[in-house]
Formats: sequence, C-alpha cells, structure tokens
Amino acid sequence: MSMLELFLIAVGLSMDAFAVSVCKGLSTGKVNLGHMCICGLWFGFFQALMPLAGYLLGVNFASAIESVDHWIAFILLALIGINMIREALGKDEECQDASYGIRAMFPLAIATSIDALAVGVSFAFLSVDIVPAVSFIGLCTFLLSAAGVRIGAVFGSRFKSKAEIAGGVILILIGLKILLEHLGIISF
Repeated sequence: MSMLELFLIAVGLSMDAFAVSVCKGLSTGKVNLGHMCICGLWFGFFQALMPLAGYLLGVNFASAIESVDHWIAFILLALIGINMIREALGKDEECQDASYGIRAMFPLAIATSIDALAVGVSFAFLSVDIVPAVSFIGLCTFLLSAAGVRIGAVFGSRFKSKAEIAGGVILILIGLKILLEHLGIISF
C-alpha cells in the first residue's frame, strides 16, 4: 500500500470524526486548546485502535463485522443526533452535548470508528505494516478532529440553537450515509 493510498484512507476515515468534532465545537461555543485536544485524542485513539483490532480479527470475522457495522454506526449516530436535536429544542439551558467527558465522548468515538474496524480487517488481506498505518490514521484523525472543534466553535457562537440542530442533523445524515453505502443504494 502506497503512502498516498494510506493518506486517502486516513482522511476518509477521519471525515466522520471531523464532522462530529465540528458538532462538538458548535455545541460548546467557546472552546480552548484543551477541548480541541480532548476531542482529537478520543477520535484519534479510536480511529487507530479500531483498524488495529480489525487487523487482529483478520479474515475469519470479516463477514460478520461487515454485515452489521453499518447498522451499529447508523443507530449510534442517529440516537446521538436525535438527542442533540431534542436538547437544542428543549428549554433546559445546559447542553449535555457540550460535554467532553467519557459519557459523551466514548459513544461518539465508537460510532465514528466502526468503519475503521472493517478497514482494519481489509488490512489483514493486504501487505500493510500495521503499526505505522494505524499511527498515521490516528494522527490524521487527531489533527482533523482538533481543527473541527475550533471550526465548529466559530460558527456555533453566532447560531447556538440552530447550530446544535444542524449538528444533530449532520450526525443522523452521516449514519444514514453509512447505512445506504453499505446497502449499496448510494456510493461516494
């Protein structure tokens, strides 16, 4: 696998995490370097961990993972997106989605890295030096996620509730895109 191919895979895998990071920045409003690093570390770690786990699972479990990964990602992202919209429309001022704690970040990190698990399984079939590959994927995701938080904060401070609704819709659409791609209805 060439460095260009690995870069394209890393960027492609990072896009879901980037979009969710933008949503986190939207819901947070005023972010600092700590918010950016926390988000980057969560998403970067899981985007590196999942392909490694997929690689280790190897060929024997490829069909089982591929048959359900899109449903898991869709359900998790849809539930998180619906909750984000519900909270944006609610009268409660505290926005749970602005949290960077484990209860908020763990399900997001899992949901955005499900596809990386399947990529890791495909790495088992290819001649991929797995440690540098997953390290590169993790670093790329870290950088894009950290930038996404800042980008989201710039827009979120002006349009707080609309931005939270948009963030929830984005999460639902990402989940729907994953589902439709795996069902063969659309391709990007």
